[in-house]
Formats: sequence, C-alpha cells, structure tokens
Amino acid sequence: MSFWKSTLGGMLGFSIGGPIGAVIGAVIGSKLGSKGSTNVSSHQKQQAAFFTALFACLAKLAKADGVVSREEVDAVDTFIKERFKFGSEQRVFAIQVFNHAKDDSNSYTDYAQQLSALLSQDKNALMMFYELLFELAMADGTLHPEEERLLKDTITIFKLNSSIFDELKNRFDGNSSDAYKVLGVDPHTSFDEIKKIYLKKRREFHPDTLVSKGLPDELLEKAKERFIEIQQAFEEIEEKNKNNN
Repeated sequence: MSFWKSTLGGMLGFSIGGPIGAVIGAVIGSKLGSKGSTNVSSHQKQQAAFFTALFACLAKLAKADGVVSREEVDAVDTFIKERFKFGSEQRVFAIQVFNHAKDDSNSYTDYAQQLSALLSQDKNALMMFYELLFELAMADGTLHPEEERLLKDTITIFKLNSSIFDELKNRFDGNSSDAYKVLGVDPHTSFDEIKKIYLKKRREFHPDTLVSKGLPDELLEKAKERFIEIQQAFEEIEEKNKNNN
C-alpha cells in the first residue's frame, strides 16, 4: 500500500517533532484538523519523515546559491511527477513542503541530522535519500559549489562511505550508461574486486531486502531500477573479462 494512501490523513498524529514535524504541521495541520488518525506504525512515521525531509532538503539545495530560480522549481516539479509519479494531492503536499522549507529558519543540516537519527537503523533508506538529492542537484548538468558542500556534509551526517560522492558524480555527470560508473569502480580494478563490490550493491538494492525494510512503493520502484542497472552493468563487465581471458 502506498505511503500516501495509508498515512497522509494521520500525519498530525505523528510525534516526530523537530524541523520535520514542524513542516508537517505547518503544511497540512490546518487542513486536516482533528480528522487525522493517530493509529500509525513506526514504518509509516519513518516514511512520512523521509518524504518531508526529502522535499525540505531539496528546497535548501535549490536555494544554496541564494535564490530559487523558476528553472529549479520546474525541475523539482518534473522530478516529483516523473520520479515518483505522484497524484495531485501528493504533488500539492510535496510542493508546499518545498515552498515552506526554502524560507524557514531551519538549515539543510537541521533536516538531514533529524532524518539520520530517525533512520539510523536503515542505511538503505539513507543511501536512497542521498541518491535522490544528488540526482536533483545534477538535474541542470552542473553541481554548484554550495550544493557540493552540502552533499559532502550529508555523507558525514548519514555516516555513508566517503567514496559515494565521487561515484554518484561520475554516474550523473556524463555517460551514466558506462558499466564501470554504474558500479562506481575504475576500469583498471581487478575483476575479483569488481565482483565483490557488485555483490554488495546487489544485496543493498535487492527488492526482497528493501521490501523487508518497509520502504514505500515510490522508493521500491527506484530501487528496482537500480537493481536492474547494477545487474546489467556487472554482466557487461563480466562479458568483457571473459573475452579478454
């Protein structure tokens, strides 16, 4: 069941607190009044925090150079429609979170730190969050200095592998179809080492692994795409290795 269908009406019942909870209350609190259900699971609470923090952090990234341009707003709207395929109600919520967060007093770091604490036991979700941020930051083909700084800071906040920044920059900057870029490895890396990295990524993005984590449908679709991309990239490299031996 979609996160939105199961929990949108119950967001007011979440005791998330912090900047994420404040945005949820500001955006939909006045609309839902006392109608929202308070009977929500921890997974639903995490999912609400994930999407709220995502669009809040996207807003902070977009404003990293001081001004949110019309082009950046359009890019976010396209991102929402094409990446998540949200319906009208979900799109309105996402845009309102974005608009609220871009002008509020909380920083990008405030949102990222709270999400990291809420999802401290789910590195897969944090990794996917980071990839989504990176994807939007690179949507215009350029990673601006302040965007780069914030994305590098996020690696520390989320306690991710430091190599992930260069891996994603290579993947989104240029030919993302390059098999080595997809796996985040150098073409001169030994095949045995490439296989180890492939198996690790395959486990991380395997649909069964992510379903067990309770990720929302919108993220599962992205994970499936990455799983297929990783599988195809390794098969291409494996074939090259066979031909060279």
